[in-house]
Amino acid sequence: MNRIRIQTTATFTALLLAGQITQAIGAAIPDVLPRPDGKLADMSKPVEVFILMGQSNMVGAGSLATLTEAVKNKNKYPYLVDEAGNWTERKDVRYVQFMQGKGMLKNEWMTVKGKSPIGPELGIGHYLGYALDEPVLILKSCIGNRGLGWDLLPPGSERFESESTDKQGNKVTMVYAGYKDSPAKWPKGAEPQAIGWYAGKNYDDDTADAKKVLADLEKFYPGAKGYEVAGFFWWQGDKDRYDAAYASRYEQNLVQLIKSLRKDFEAPNAKFVIATLGQTQKGSKGNEGLILDAMFAVDGNSGKYPEFKGNVATVYANPLSLGGASNGHYNKHAETCMNVGEGMGKAMAEMLVGSSGSAGGRSSGPSAFAKPAAATPAVMRTWTSSSGRKVEATLVSEQGGDVVLQKTDGTTMKIGREFLSKADQDYLSGR
Repeated sequence: MNRIRIQTTATFTALLLAGQITQAIGAAIPDVLPRPDGKLADMSKPVEVFILMGQSNMVGAGSLATLTEAVKNKNKYPYLVDEAGNWTERKDVRYVQFMQGKGMLKNEWMTVKGKSPIGPELGIGHYLGYALDEPVLILKSCIGNRGLGWDLLPPGSERFESESTDKQGNKVTMVYAGYKDSPAKWPKGAEPQAIGWYAGKNYDDDTADAKKVLADLEKFYPGAKGYEVAGFFWWQGDKDRYDAAYASRYEQNLVQLIKSLRKDFEAPNAKFVIATLGQTQKGSKGNEGLILDAMFAVDGNSGKYPEFKGNVATVYANPLSLGGASNGHYNKHAETCMNVGEGMGKAMAEMLVGSSGSAGGRSSGPSAFAKPAAATPAVMRTWTSSSGRKVEATLVSEQGGDVVLQKTDGTTMKIGREFLSKADQDYLSGR
């Protein structure tokens, strides 16, 4: 898989400084994309497949009206419209959507069409289409109102026990279903009475739909010459927050989900990106806090799961949300879906770019060249962006119009020179 190294802007740097993206990066990507060029991808290469799963917010509930308002009246997401104000279409990214009970809902190039609700797929698809030289397939397979602890429980998950209090105030130990068990839970010592559903049924249904697409790829991506499952996206957690047992089990289930999906799709090296619930802030307690902590725990930079370093990233959605909560679909505000989708797409692109030593592909601008910093001892100083963000770092080099800095933790970052404070620009000019 060829990767394209992409230039950065100050807003992405600000996201990093604010802690909105927790995955460390090896190369930065732009905060505002150029319009797609309308060209097909290099169809001699296998299709890079990215599978999107979760519940209703991943399905998408953002209204077209709010997206139109954001793009055409607020000048946001300019890559979504052409110079005439018409919706753009990416000919290098195919979008396919399946939903249990409804079958195929979408099979088209990535664009805004009709009155379909908006999910994170637009932000994800445009960033990956820009970042990768290969053809990209965004394959969404999910349905709303589904929990990781029950409907989406991955294979290999075992039964567990949890103590609760019944309406009479008595302590009751409940047994919670493992994969393929039914019902969802039952009193310890009782014989479970199966219902017309089982733990993990939606995991099975959603993955089966995705596999149908991959088994008949030419139907969904014309001209495809094979494929590679390159990554997974997960935006879920709402249903699990209503049961303390599921919330307490979320981390274990999430780890099992990552491992199961990679195994089922024969993609051991596929990257995995998670988005948190938009309404949940860092430091939250209760069930929502447990789910948030679980999502941050599996991030490759947390250190808790060394095998996830560099291949699992968690995007903190709270600063990206315009309000509302997951159970109300963030007031159907498309900007929240776009912001989260962009954050997830960036995180995935950064992991993919960082895992490759090659550069090339569909760059819309001139190749940047590195101008080494002056041969003077490295000076640690405070750099300030035009928006007031500060970071302690030393100057490494200037690349075209970008400045490369090394932070105190040893990681590097880029920021457009024009997005630095006047004092910093003067400092650079006087070197």
